[in-house]
Amino acid sequence: MAITNVKEYAHLTPEDVDALAHELDAIRTDIEESRGERDARYIRRAIQLQRALVVGSRVVLMASRNRYAWIAGTAMLGAGKIIENMELGHNIIHGQWDWMNDPEIHSTEWEWDTTSPSAHWKKSHNFIHHKYTNVVGMDDDVGYGIMRVTRDEPWARWMIGNPIYNLLLGTLFEWGVAAHGLELSHVRKHEKSMAEVRKDLRIIGKKVGRQVGKDYVVFPALAGRNWKHTLRANAVANLIRNYWSYMVIFCGHFPDGAEKFTQEEFEDETQGEWYLRQMLASANFHAGPVLAFMSGNLCYQIEHHLFPDLPSNRYAEISVRVKELCEKYDLPYTTGSLPRQYWQSFWTILKLALPDKLLSGTSDDAPETNSELKFRIRDGLRESFGVDPATGRRRGLRTALREVQGGAVATK
Repeated sequence: MAITNVKEYAHLTPEDVDALAHELDAIRTDIEESRGERDARYIRRAIQLQRALVVGSRVVLMASRNRYAWIAGTAMLGAGKIIENMELGHNIIHGQWDWMNDPEIHSTEWEWDTTSPSAHWKKSHNFIHHKYTNVVGMDDDVGYGIMRVTRDEPWARWMIGNPIYNLLLGTLFEWGVAAHGLELSHVRKHEKSMAEVRKDLRIIGKKVGRQVGKDYVVFPALAGRNWKHTLRANAVANLIRNYWSYMVIFCGHFPDGAEKFTQEEFEDETQGEWYLRQMLASANFHAGPVLAFMSGNLCYQIEHHLFPDLPSNRYAEISVRVKELCEKYDLPYTTGSLPRQYWQSFWTILKLALPDKLLSGTSDDAPETNSELKFRIRDGLRESFGVDPATGRRRGLRTALREVQGGAVATK
């Protein structure tokens, strides 16, 4: 089963968790107090760049019968859509720039370039996902209701289609996100009425109408006799944005080491345990400045889940301090190259299409699904943890995982 006792799994005492929370609170305070003109200049320049790319692409696509103009215009438009969704829309709607009190760059005003209404996204993502992160049965992002990504979900025959659902979700990602806002899992549980669903459908329908009209009617019409080429360029640019957004988000939530949790863990959770759950439930990937910008700085998914409303351009410096805390408390800092993180996510989706009897590992001890029982089932022994009185070093989760992987489990 998923993790029920996050302190036990992390090999931390209650005092350790409280101390960790205090140090993370200090990071938040430091960043909040140092926000200023440098950060404001960053987001304004990001907006200027994004708009320049989109306007430039529209101009270039006026000559879209020319092959090179079509390629250049499509690439520029795809890049502009990625930046708008990842670095602008996602982060602005999180309230990362509300402190500026600029009505143009405020979470209450920004409507992003995708079929999902920002109001729905704020609920399904900002509230539900970030509050209940990877809590099985509470966070709908665990498999998005269409895929099995943890052995805590019993296998059913329809799950054999996991790879197909994955491909469809990546291709139609903006539509999947829009449908996600309907909260169909709550409908199945009779926690949401059909009247509420119809109301949400009307809101989504208006947004879809604007998006489809803009990309597939207005701009192709403005291109005159080049309308077919422009229409195709808009469709390809949306596909580029869809696949990129899908890959970045999956790399932050489904690689090995991004843990799942039970509702029992959540019910009596302290602030420190919430912090700890975010650190263990998220995964980063290596990125330089350009890749970080194009991912909306979600290459720092751990930092984003710890501080979702702090400016994204500060995540790189926050990550240095978070890594230091992971070293101090002997916690894993789950990261890797972008291809590696995506492959692990894809492999999980692929293998969990099969029933558990065909898989190695268990729901307590598998690359993609673990629990605190992972450390007990090896020879039936429970390992020690805490500060080693001989060395003064804290023996935490990272050391315990290393010992399990090496086949050695320490006894108390």
